[in-house]
Amino acid sequence: MDGTVLVADDDRTIRTVLTQALTRAGCRVHATSSLMTLMRWVEEGKGDLVISDVIMPDGNGLDALPRIAKLRPGLPVIVISAQNTIMTAIQAAEAEAFDYLPKPFDLPDLMKRSARALDQKRRVARVVEPIRDPGDDLPLVGRTGAMQALYRLVARVMNTDLTVLVSGESGTGKSLIARAIHDFSDRRTLPFVVAQGADLASMDGPSTLLSRARGGSLIFDEVGDFSDEAQARVVRMLDQLPDQAPRIMATTQVDLSARMEAKSFRQDLFYRLSGVTLQVPALRDRVDDIPLLADFFLAREERDTGIGRKLSADARDLVRRYSWPGNVRQLENALRRLAATSSETEITKAEIETVLGNQPTVEPARGGETEKLSASVARHLKRYFDLHSGQLPPPGVYQRILREIELPLIEIALDATAGNQAKCADLLGINRNTLRKKISDLDIRVTRRRKLM
Repeated sequence: MDGTVLVADDDRTIRTVLTQALTRAGCRVHATSSLMTLMRWVEEGKGDLVISDVIMPDGNGLDALPRIAKLRPGLPVIVISAQNTIMTAIQAAEAEAFDYLPKPFDLPDLMKRSARALDQKRRVARVVEPIRDPGDDLPLVGRTGAMQALYRLVARVMNTDLTVLVSGESGTGKSLIARAIHDFSDRRTLPFVVAQGADLASMDGPSTLLSRARGGSLIFDEVGDFSDEAQARVVRMLDQLPDQAPRIMATTQVDLSARMEAKSFRQDLFYRLSGVTLQVPALRDRVDDIPLLADFFLAREERDTGIGRKLSADARDLVRRYSWPGNVRQLENALRRLAATSSETEITKAEIETVLGNQPTVEPARGGETEKLSASVARHLKRYFDLHSGQLPPPGVYQRILREIELPLIEIALDATAGNQAKCADLLGINRNTLRKKISDLDIRVTRRRKLM
C-alpha cells in the first residue's frame, strides 16, 4: 500500500493505532484531532486518502465532505463513526464518501478498504441536495455487523430504480426500512403509499394505487399473504408501468421461495419484486443492539412524557438475554409500559419479569409454516457473506460450515438415541468407527442413559 493518508479523529488512541498500522503498510500518515487542520491539509493538496471521524471538537466530518469533494475531486474519504444509526450511513452515502465504518471497527477490514481506496480513482463527486431530517423517531439503531451491512446496502440502493424486497420476521422493522429508502431518496417529496392485499381486490385497484403514488414510492405490505388474484394484478401492473412510475418495494415475513415451491406464490411476481433483497435480522440475532434500542426507547419516552426511567444492571442483563420473539416492536411496547408503570426512576429486574411473564417466550413461527432446512441454511450463509461487506470471508468456508452443521446433527442424534453409538450410527447412516472419530474430532461429550418412551 502506497500513498499519504490524512487521519482526523479526536481520540488519541485511534490516531495512534491508525498511524502505526498505515505506516507499517507503507503509507505516509498525517494525523490530527482538528477538522480545521484536516481541511487546511486538503486545501494544500496533501493526502491521497482521508480517514475522518464524524464528531470532531471543531466541526462535523460529514458536513466537510462536500467541501472536500469540491476542493479535491476524486480524493476518497472513509468515514468512521460511533454514531451507529442508519442516518450516519445514509448521510455518508449522500455525500459520496468512499466508504463508511462504524466504531468499534475491525482494523484489518479498515486496512483493506484503505488499500482499495488508494488503488481506485473516484469519479468527481456530484453536488447532493441536502436531505431532510426525519427526526429521532426512526428506531433503526444498531452497531452490530448485520445492521451496519444493512445500512450500507440501503444507502447504495436508495437512489436507484431497482425494486426492493424487504424480508424479515414480524416486528423487525421492515416497513421502517422501506420508509427510510423513500425518505432519504430523491423521491422524498413525493407520496409514500402502502398497499395491502385488500387494495387490489377490484379491477381498478392497481390504477388507483399508481394514481395515489404519483411517481413516489409504492410498497406492497406482506406481499406473501396476497391472494392469487391480487398477485396476478400486481404482475400485470408491473408489466405496464407508465412513465414517471413510482419506486416499487415489498415486504414479507414469510419465505417466498418456500411459497413458490408450494405453488402459493407466483414465480414471475417474485422475480419482479426481488431486484434487491434486504434481510432485516431478528432481534435475537443482534443481541448487542438490544441495550442501545432499550436506551433509545426510554429516552424517547422521557422526551414525550417528561418521565425519565433507566434500567437497573440486572434488568438490563435480563432484557439483553430475553429472546424477544416479537422483535423490536415487542421491546418497544414493553419499555413504554414499564416507563409508564414503574414506581421508581430505576426499572428493576422484577418489573421486567412481570411484563415478560405475560408475553410469549417461544420462537416466532415463520408465517405459520415450517421452513425448509435448505432455506434456513441459505439465509444463514447469505447473512454470513453479507457481514463481510463485499469482501470474501477467510479461506476454509466449506469445512467451517460443514463443522457447524455436523456438530449439532451428531449431538441431537446421540441425544435421540440416548447415547447409544450403534443406534446413532445407524440413524445417521454412517459407519460406527466413522461416528467415533467424529465424536473425538468434534470433542462431543457422550452420555449413555435410558431412553424414556
